[in-house]
Amino acid sequence: MPGRDITRLRNRAARVFLFTLLMWAGVPWATPARSQTPAPQSQTQPSTTPPTTTPPTIAPAPGAAPEQKPEPKDDQNKNLNDQGVFVFRKDVDEVLLHASVVDDKQHIVTTLDRNSFSVFEDGKPQNIISFHHEDIPVSMGIIIDNSGSMREKRNKVNQAALNLVRSSNPKDEVFVVNFNDEYYLDQDFTNELLKLKEALEKIDARGGTALYDALVASAEHLKRNARLEKKVLFVVTDGEDNASNENLEQAVKQLQEENGPSVYAIGILGSEEHPKRAKRALEILAQRTGGIAFFPKTLDEVDEISRTVARDIRNQYTIGYHPTNPRRNGGFRQIRVDARAKGHGKMTVRTKSGYYAGAQPAAGGSK
Repeated sequence: MPGRDITRLRNRAARVFLFTLLMWAGVPWATPARSQTPAPQSQTQPSTTPPTTTPPTIAPAPGAAPEQKPEPKDDQNKNLNDQGVFVFRKDVDEVLLHASVVDDKQHIVTTLDRNSFSVFEDGKPQNIISFHHEDIPVSMGIIIDNSGSMREKRNKVNQAALNLVRSSNPKDEVFVVNFNDEYYLDQDFTNELLKLKEALEKIDARGGTALYDALVASAEHLKRNARLEKKVLFVVTDGEDNASNENLEQAVKQLQEENGPSVYAIGILGSEEHPKRAKRALEILAQRTGGIAFFPKTLDEVDEISRTVARDIRNQYTIGYHPTNPRRNGGFRQIRVDARAKGHGKMTVRTKSGYYAGAQPAAGGSK
């Protein structure tokens, strides 16, 4: 069954006008049902069964027309396709991992070569067939909590989000989703700061927090429409999910589809009623997908965190391998990557903890 295409209307007048128009035209009006109680959060390990839920999709909010995607100008780059889009040239059986490496002092390590890495899938060593350490453009979704409790925080959060884009690769493509108990695609893919700024300023701080629904719909938008293989979701929230149809386990499963995005999360949880549960949920979302969750003590720290996220994304290694268990067999695959090199002490590799084999690649990903 295809994903639901949900268009979010921002004001009551628009809803009434559309309802009247449809009734006059004899078109039946249907409103998707929403659960009135928060879905339970599950922190169990992923099952070996692929996700069965159909993720929703995000349609542009009124006034946020799909963006014409910019074309990179570096036509001599060996990784540009016929339309000038930066992609990895990999065969259909290759699994790609994007990995960050830090030393025991949490400093990013950027000097490793292919021989420094070992990859394990379900505990079995894998043969690395491709290796890159380049500043790779990404397709990125910026997902910002627009619930009532965020009203006084949005100005600094918006500035941090813009500084994330400024610090990132100029060939990135970025979209903006604002969410409360609903979610709105307020700007489709672009790299124009002014358009992103206008989308972030569509503040209607009210309602609850449908974090999981917004993440799943944004991941689906990346899967269907992103033109770049490397994908990231950057989310900022100040509370626990209390309005989603999806629960935590379902959201993690959707995000862990093959070629799924890394989640970088900022939890501003100082006044949160259940900070431990909210923190744990963000940690799970980030750890399972190869991202990081940050929990600033003050709002002033958010801007520097956004720049840290940009540095992390731009300094990753890309490692490809053919799984010894063919992808066509499906199922969930656990991943571990180790790094060792002379002159370095203990190093930690951060990448996705696993993936569901056999999921379709993103529209603009590998060729």
